Amino acid sequence: MVSALYSLQKSEEPARKTINTNNKITLLDEGKFKNGDIIFQTSLSQQSKAIQLATKSKYSHCGLIFKNGQNYYVFEAVQPVKITPLDKWIARGQDGKYVVKRLINADQILTDTVIENMKQVCNRLKGKNYDLTFEWSDERIYCSELIWKVYKRGAHIDIGKLEKLSNFDLDNKVVKGTMNKRYGDNIPMNETVISPVAIFKSDLLTTVISNY
Repeated sequence: MVSALYSLQKSEEPARKTINTNNKITLLDEGKFKNGDIIFQTSLSQQSKAIQLATKSKYSHCGLIFKNGQNYYVFEAVQPVKITPLDKWIARGQDGKYVVKRLINADQILTDTVIENMKQVCNRLKGKNYDLTFEWSDERIYCSELIWKVYKRGAHIDIGKLEKLSNFDLDNKVVKGTMNKRYGDNIPMNETVISPVAIFKSDLLTTVISNY
């Protein structure tokens, strides 16, 4: 039985094997992707710059790769939490640039049973609203939180170091402006947070694809 994670609308366009990168069409080597891979990009969203400055990283968005049939999709926390065809996800980032990381010894650890468990966690979080205030609850979800919780609950693995909001660089005026809009004068400095770069730097992962 196909997981509910992949119950796509018939009108949704399937993932194609090409992406537009710097105005050049490049074939995706789909054989290089595997279930459970984590993909990173520089988002073009309004909050991307603030995330980059606060975390001191160019990576401001990330998602989980899963395969359905012959196509690859990214499970991601946007508005709402959903699955997106891989080529569309890549094209949405800055200059079509992306990095894919994989769990070390993934072939031994991410068995079919574990991947199915991860998909079940995804199904429970699918449709949740995006979390603009980065709270550590399941009521709303942001991108790196989604990845951390799927791996923790589905594979019993901690990907990336959890931090507090106070650990980030909040002094830049761009970051301050975003924080003031989100929180006003009540910034939850002790809130547990996982950033895209914390996942990116996890020593449990290895880079398998990059066009940066």
